[in-house]
Amino acid sequence: MNLKILLPYEVFAEKSGIKRIVAQTMQGFVGLLPNRLDCAVALLPGILTYETDGDGVVFLAIDRGVLVKAGLDVLISVRNAIGGTDLDKLHAAVTEQFLSVDAQEQNVRSVLAKMETGFIRRFREFQRG
Repeated sequence: MNLKILLPYEVFAEKSGIKRIVAQTMQGFVGLLPNRLDCAVALLPGILTYETDGDGVVFLAIDRGVLVKAGLDVLISVRNAIGGTDLDKLHAAVTEQFLSVDAQEQNVRSVLAKMETGFIRRFREFQRG
């Protein structure tokens, strides 16, 4: 298989000769082999694993994203990715960086919702007045 991992600002990795890929989705882990049917899945922050003859087993910490398999091509688009060989460090990166961003985004969305509500309330008062 051919694997291409895209970040918003660059191509993180482009590999060929991939034997298998394992990624975490909302429904659990999904494994991809070359003969698997085409699919598209939403990815959760976690550890992505792929294997090649030359590199062996490779681990990447990835943020939320999408995986699309079409034929022998697998395209993964994520917000952020970190490579490394130490699984403990990669797991810590997922916990500290990617999951904390999700909490920050929830706080920002909450503040924006309050601002929108306040704006709508004041706009209604302005229309009445």
